[in-house]
Order: sequence, then C-alpha cells, then structure tokens
Amino acid sequence: MHEWPHFMLHAFAIGVTATALMDLAALWQQRALGVPIADYAMVGRWVGHFMHGRFRHAAIARATPISVERWLGWLVHYATGVVFATALLGLYGLEWAHAPTLGPAMLVGLATVTAPFLIMQPAFGAGLAASRTPHPWAARRRSLVAHLCFGLGLYLAGEAWALLGRWAGV
Repeated sequence: MHEWPHFMLHAFAIGVTATALMDLAALWQQRALGVPIADYAMVGRWVGHFMHGRFRHAAIARATPISVERWLGWLVHYATGVVFATALLGLYGLEWAHAPTLGPAMLVGLATVTAPFLIMQPAFGAGLAASRTPHPWAARRRSLVAHLCFGLGLYLAGEAWALLGRWAGV
C-alpha cells in the first residue's frame, strides 16, 4: 500500500475510534457522576451559521436553530477527531500507528483542549476558556478531562488498530 492512503486510513481509523472512546467516557461520566454531556447540536448550529457569514454568537443556544444541527454537529465532532489523529501521525510519523506509545497520544490529547478554550467557547459566547460562564473552572475541568480521555482514546485506538494490522498481516 502506498504511504499516503496508508497514512489516511490509520488517521481515519484512529480518529474515529478515539472519538468514540471519548464519547463513551463522557457517557459513563454522565451516568455515574452526573457530569453534563456536550450537546453537539450546538456545534452543528455554530457551523451551520458559517454559510451566513456568522462565526461568533453572544449565546449559541439562543441562535437560530439549523435543521440538521444535531447530525452536522456529530459529523464535525468526529471529523475533528480525525483531524487531530492526522496531526498526531503527522507529528510522530506513521511508525507511531504501528507501535503506539502513550506519551505522544496524551500530549496531543492535552493540546486539543486549546480548540474549545480558544475557538469554540469564545465563538459560542462563553468567553475565552469558558470565562463568561457561571462556573468557568467546572467547564474547564470538563473540557480538560474530555480531551485527556481523547488522548487516552488515541493511544487505545492506535494499539487496537496496530494489533488488528499485525493479526491481518498488513
């Protein structure tokens, strides 16, 4: 297999799997600990407003709903996971996908928390790192835990796909 398709196959598989593991961790936190779960419909609403030239909102929940916002939000959520997995493989090489290690995955997971802190929360009207929310440190902690779960998911997904690759002989 040529390098580029092989790279993208790994990035897609690892990104989707890591995002799913992050979502499972969030679901567990919601059910076991009562931690609020992210509403990806708001991500879809935000992205849906891009077509109208609107990138920032005073409060995304009060913005005009988009007909497919929930589906769009989940699609963007998983696509973002693939982009971050692509960054991991871009930084550490395709070799990482064949012999994953925890450190790089956790570093990338930690780095990804900058996306909500610096882009999404301000664009949603929540301020830089949720500074305009009623409980900013709780929101920051939830974001940090979610993205560390994503980092762990990157590692576990890498291990799973590497094991599958060895088993399949590719």
